[in-house]
Amino acid sequence: MGEQNLFGLDPSDLTGEPPAEAPRVGAPRLLRPDRAQVRMQTASLDALVAPDHRVRLFWRFVEGLDLTTLLDPIKSREHGPGRSAIDPRILLTLWLYGTSKGIGSATEIDRLCSEHDVYRWICGGVSVNYHTISDFRSDGGEAFGEVLEQLLATLMHNKIVRLKRVAQDGMRARASAGAASFRREPTLLECQAEAKERVAKAAQRAKDPHRDRRKAAAKERAAKDRLERVERALAELPKVRAVKRNDEERTNARVSTTDPEARVMHMADGGFRPAFNVQLATDTASRVVVGVLVTNIGGDNGQALPMLEEIDSRTGKQPKELLVDGGFVNLDAIAEAKQKGITVYMPVPAPKQEGVDPHAPKPTDTKPVAEWRRRMGTDGAKEIYKERASTAETVNADLRTHRALDRFSVRGLTKALAVTLLSVVTYDVLRAISLGGIT
Repeated sequence: MGEQNLFGLDPSDLTGEPPAEAPRVGAPRLLRPDRAQVRMQTASLDALVAPDHRVRLFWRFVEGLDLTTLLDPIKSREHGPGRSAIDPRILLTLWLYGTSKGIGSATEIDRLCSEHDVYRWICGGVSVNYHTISDFRSDGGEAFGEVLEQLLATLMHNKIVRLKRVAQDGMRARASAGAASFRREPTLLECQAEAKERVAKAAQRAKDPHRDRRKAAAKERAAKDRLERVERALAELPKVRAVKRNDEERTNARVSTTDPEARVMHMADGGFRPAFNVQLATDTASRVVVGVLVTNIGGDNGQALPMLEEIDSRTGKQPKELLVDGGFVNLDAIAEAKQKGITVYMPVPAPKQEGVDPHAPKPTDTKPVAEWRRRMGTDGAKEIYKERASTAETVNADLRTHRALDRFSVRGLTKALAVTLLSVVTYDVLRAISLGGIT
């Protein structure tokens, strides 16, 4: 066969040396996108979400709720006129699932409803928009409170929440108001006069037939809104002055024209910013939040009794033990809690004089206060009190870091409470899922 072997190979190919690389000719071959190609895709929305996806648990939870408070105001009814309303279950599930992912923006949820399969699955082909999503959260405080009560009732019925021991803690959440929006009374009066003048001019322009009516009406609404906020700020001024310590502070009291109910508070990082005080009570055994308060009082003192009333209204039951930190020290609250059969665990303040036993009862102490001092000096009470930091503080951190409760995008105590309740319900649903309360 001469120089050729059986397979027609050149003998030089059998030497083990790599062949010389062939010269590259022409452009590289690539797989390029062809977006004009028509494809037939047959898949239901339900097929886009895995059978064991967590969003299905959220929807199952919402489907089992009594949402009468949200359904009754709907005017369009069967066999009657009017456009069909969006099912509140869709909007509630969108917010619960979105909050579970740390999303607190209605605009972001609106975007995801058109781009993300899970949110499209929740909508099920129903079109939603930013305004509807935003208004649902801002106006749903009462309904969210009822959802929390129904969830807690289920968890208590299943013996997941027992309310034996509850830990309370507060956190300051940034308000939707800038520091520069806080003004003293003279400036507020100037703003009021200016706002009234703007309203009058806007009303006059709205009557001009040569102007765009829609733009003129929008400017008139904006002027009226500005005047309303300034007048609300003036109405809040006496409340701010009432908590000041001296005449100088009362004279220099300031209120925000952006959010009149917000207050400048001492934040966790040591700074002072407009904020609301969010108070949460957590069942230590299950780590489920059982009480929610939102106030514009900067300190925690005096918040224990209102929280006990909040827990009672949400669950119909009082806890046997309440754990609070030193900022809640209030001797009257200790006595009143004792009358309700509640044992308070709270650190005793350090005495001003050296050598004084802080746990020794004082001559002026009532019997419940004396018992509290002695109790907090025992090793058993100190061990119980350690549960407060491991429950209340970690729950607060979770809500602040992962449930979009670090800063409010709404204004006013009512709307701030609605947002807080939504975050708390989301957290409790996640806890219920992990504890087997929702399957």
